[in-house]
Amino acid sequence: MMDRYLEPHQARQRPPTQYENLLGDAIERAFAQGITVLAELVAYLNESGPRAQNGEAWTEDNFRAEMARLGQ
Repeated sequence: MMDRYLEPHQARQRPPTQYENLLGDAIERAFAQGITVLAELVAYLNESGPRAQNGEAWTEDNFRAEMARLGQ
């Protein structure tokens, strides 16, 4: 019988872009600092970057929309 294992990127259609990597790293740093509330996360991203993909500041609305887009 073959051992089962989890492939963490099994649903990925393509490698992440540089923007996606930077955003993911920033979110991980925020979580590591104990930031778990959306308003605080948005404030953290606006302070540390990266900016939203269109170059604008993060808001709760555009963060939610971006997470929905990236999760497709």
